[in-house]
Amino acid sequence: MAVGLGTPDTGETSSVTLEVNGERHELRLDNRAALLDVLREGLGLTGSKKGCDHGQCGACTVLVDGRRVNSCLLLAVALDGARVTTVEGLAGDGGPHPVQQAFLDRDAFQCGYCTPGQICSTVAVLEEAAQGRPSAVTDPGHPVGEPVPLTGDEIRERLSGNLCRCGAYPNIVDAVRDLS
Repeated sequence: MAVGLGTPDTGETSSVTLEVNGERHELRLDNRAALLDVLREGLGLTGSKKGCDHGQCGACTVLVDGRRVNSCLLLAVALDGARVTTVEGLAGDGGPHPVQQAFLDRDAFQCGYCTPGQICSTVAVLEEAAQGRPSAVTDPGHPVGEPVPLTGDEIRERLSGNLCRCGAYPNIVDAVRDLS
């Protein structure tokens, strides 16, 4: 499948294999196609949103090989062989992922536009903290490699790349705290 981004075909395409939400996709892509555009326009996965298209809002956040990334900034051709998880791929066994359920339980959204990115980031935040990866606000004396407690300050710092224009931050912090 070629994703042309609405520009004249230059003939500059590449074959790329991506595993998206557990499903293997062999794609023929325009070399300029961002991962976000491939997901939304090429694969019909519209959970990830195009907010700023500059990597500043986090609405497009997905997981690539388990790490959170702004999919609007990544060229899809650079991800050959990568494992991509979108918000649609988090749930399993017919029910919501625990992070999705926590957001529902805490009403951690208003308009919902940022929610898929917030949820994907939260999945990564929980893993990062469990692995003992420090943030800018982690106590410098915290033992290296020990899980980092997710205080309100830790949660806000770790999710600072995901903006919510509606101001649902208190409920988002509560949802993440419930999971930690």
